[in-house]
Amino acid sequence: MATIRKREWTSPKGEEKTAWLVDYRDGSGARRFKQFSRKRDADAWLTSAAWQVSQGTHTADSQSITVAQACDIWIAAAESKGRERGTLRQYRQLADLHIKPIIGAEKLSRLTQPKVEAFRDELIRTRSPAMAAKIVRALSSVLREAQRRGLTALNAAANVKVERSTRDKPKAEIPTAAELRAMLDHAPENFQPLLLTAILTGLRASELRGLRWADVDFKNATISVNQRADRYNDLGPPKSKAGYRTIPIPGALVAVLREWKLACPLSEHDLAFPNRKGGVQNYNDLLRDKFAPVQIAAGVADPVIENGEPKLDDNGNPVMVAKYGFHALRHACASGWIKQRVDLKRLTTWLGHSSVQLSIDVYGHLLADAEGDAALVNAAHASLLGGT
Repeated sequence: MATIRKREWTSPKGEEKTAWLVDYRDGSGARRFKQFSRKRDADAWLTSAAWQVSQGTHTADSQSITVAQACDIWIAAAESKGRERGTLRQYRQLADLHIKPIIGAEKLSRLTQPKVEAFRDELIRTRSPAMAAKIVRALSSVLREAQRRGLTALNAAANVKVERSTRDKPKAEIPTAAELRAMLDHAPENFQPLLLTAILTGLRASELRGLRWADVDFKNATISVNQRADRYNDLGPPKSKAGYRTIPIPGALVAVLREWKLACPLSEHDLAFPNRKGGVQNYNDLLRDKFAPVQIAAGVADPVIENGEPKLDDNGNPVMVAKYGFHALRHACASGWIKQRVDLKRLTTWLGHSSVQLSIDVYGHLLADAEGDAALVNAAHASLLGGT
């Protein structure tokens, strides 16, 4: 039976000391002790520990692992589940650079929500809001894995969030129709098919690099996403269930892809957009050697500024840098669908988003319909007051 008893002693400096000692048995029947400076803290802890023992989830401090050890278990579990190398690399960076240095020595049995809140506050002071949010989510995943293995009774990070102001969320940069046409006009023939496919389907770069001809249905005018290429050029399934999808494509793209299939390099992986040797295109090469030069040639570029002045090359001309990242083509496609009043459910499915809310979060500012809103409020006025 668990008990709480008062301890009194004299310190080496002659000071009178008092503490409250909890004497209990854990789930395996082993006798454990835990000391508190205040009786009410001992009472509260014993109530919680007794419930955890009854549920088989209690871990004594002496037997508890640290947050750092839990991070290693989390990463090993992800590796055993076949997570991509890029994902594992990101997990290790989050753990080694952010979680372990600040809170890694804390034992799970002593980790509380207030301590995680303090950890979050430290991140907000020293990291960007986006990075802080990512790190807190990672810690929650670490603790969830530990909880699943019975190494901790609760996930102390489950309800800890990084609140971000809408001002911290930049709107998607979307190329104009004129900029897209200029890019297509200046793209080499062997790059035009991929560029047009990106603009008209919204596929991610990884999905385009992994696209197979077997997933291009010329008869039904659709493209299906069934695999992707990661940052290491390894082919694998989409990262989520929502990634699997079928997208309708216009007749113009069907015609371009029919011609491109006859001209593209042969690929042992049946890739629609392979490199010159038939392998997976490297993402950095795609940006550096193709997408950036096309933008600069098309005038879709900005001057490089140094010390408040445009940087000049050896010939005295401004050094230009591409205006958009490749993901901007996906935003352009989404904006085109929204302008054509594609409903949110279709938009979410075609983009491969995990939820309608995600689509709203990213493209909500494009969903405004000034003419439609005016018609609605005028109709409401007529209905309520008989106005015209």
